[in-house]
Parts: sequence; structure tokens; C-alpha cells
Amino acid sequence: MKKIVLVTGTSTGFGKLITQTLAKEGHTVIAAMRGTTGKNEAVAIELSALPNVDVVELDVTNDESVKNAFAGSLEKYGRIDVLVNNAGVSGFGLAEAYTINQVRNMFEVNFYGVLRTYDAVLPSMREHKSGLIINISTGASGFTLPYMVPYMASKFAMESLVEGFDQELKAYGIENVSIQSGVYPTEMTSGGKAGFNADKEDIIAAYGDDAANAFNAMGGAMFGKMADFKMNPQTIADGVLHLINLNKGERPLRYPLDAIAQGTDHEFVKSRAEIKDKWLKNYGFSI
Repeated sequence: MKKIVLVTGTSTGFGKLITQTLAKEGHTVIAAMRGTTGKNEAVAIELSALPNVDVVELDVTNDESVKNAFAGSLEKYGRIDVLVNNAGVSGFGLAEAYTINQVRNMFEVNFYGVLRTYDAVLPSMREHKSGLIINISTGASGFTLPYMVPYMASKFAMESLVEGFDQELKAYGIENVSIQSGVYPTEMTSGGKAGFNADKEDIIAAYGDDAANAFNAMGGAMFGKMADFKMNPQTIADGVLHLINLNKGERPLRYPLDAIAQGTDHEFVKSRAEIKDKWLKNYGFSI
């Protein structure tokens, strides 16, 4: 059965590929992005020309923008079967060198942006007692790494949101999945898409060359592995299509798609779930 799918952040990277992939398979895709008549006008026109694609203006950091985009889509189509929360931003640098405002900017997109879309789509999904919400996360979504602390924190917070919603929404037939994506060559990693980086220059200077060298070594290793494993962003788009095509009840809460992890991501997800089950049993919770 073909679905009506709303995808956020479709102007570049995973979002654009997801839109193209799902539309090609006959799904109706509501391709949501900022700046449809401004900086992203060209890609908005490009995607609008595809069969089954409807481009809408949506800024996940703006309450009214989110409400209007979902209200208009629901009025037009009657329902949204699948929401794909793809819009996101990255950021790098020393944790101490981030201003609170810069961290807040990160969370506005990666955490609050996801919460806004949940709030906008859930009343309709609950009414229909059906729905699937797919969230693009990151490979290290259950732990953190140096020089990426606010970014990892925002994604881990999002993971907690998704896991909690999944438990609360089971009775309404609404499934939730987060995709652990790892690192892929998109505008987010190439620098083509601006992120929220550490912005206290005096703190950065105070840490000196050792921190800078460690950061550069970590970045070099990451990008080297990305090339070695020939990471292809299409993997994520195909993963979203696969999740949509699965039967209800077969979709996992977490879906790792990170070849570089070489199975450790699956091991981590499995171990975390098993430990949580033991913890719940010890507390006498039935969830």
C-alpha cells in the first residue's frame, strides 16, 4: 500500500535522497524544507517536478511554521501515514568553548524540532490509530565523543524522546524508529551545510595545540574510514524505504546503518535493550 510521507530537511543530503527514493516507489512525499522561495528555491523547483512530490515550507525551529505545514498537509491529504524526521545540524569543537546559546541552537533543531513535529502529527495518527515515525539519529547515539559533545547530547536526547513516545503510543498503533546512521559524505560532513560549532575563541586558544591536534586526528580517522568503507548516503534512503515496507509490528525501535561500526552498533543496541529489560523487571515495571 502506498503511503503519504512527510520528510523534513529535504533540500540536501539524506532528506533529498529519501524524497527521490520514496517518490520513485510510488509513495506520495511531502518534501518539507526552509526557504522554498529563497535560498532553496532551485531544489524546491527540482523536487516539485518529480511525480508524487509536494514541496512545502517548513522550519522545524519555528512553532507556527511546523503547525502550518502539518495542518495544510493534513487538510490536503486527510492523513500522514509516515513522518521522517531528517532535519538536523552537526557541530564540532571543545565542549567548554560552546556558548549556551550555540548549544541551544543545536537543540532547537535536533531535539525541539523533532518534538514539534511529533506534536503536530500525533493527533491525526492517534485518530487513525496508525502511523510510523522514523527519526534520523547518529551511530553514537547512546554515548558521546570528545569535540562533538553538544551534538551527541542533542541526538541522545532525541533518542530518549523517541523511545519514550514509542512506549506511550503502542496502544494507538503508532510505531517509532530511530536510524543510527554513522558518518556519510553529505553536506553536513563536507562543510557545505553550516553547523553550530564551538564559538568561544578565547577558550579554544587556551586549550592550545594539543586539543587542536587531537580534534584533527579524530576528524582524519572519521573521514578516512568513511572513504575506506565507501559510505553511500543512498543506504539511509533505502533503509527508510525498507522500514516503510515492513509489516506493522516488525519494525525495530533502533535500526543501525553504519558499516564502519562493523556490527558493534547492533551489539550496542541489543545490549542496551537487554539491560533495560532487566532494570524494568527489578523495578517491577510492565512496559
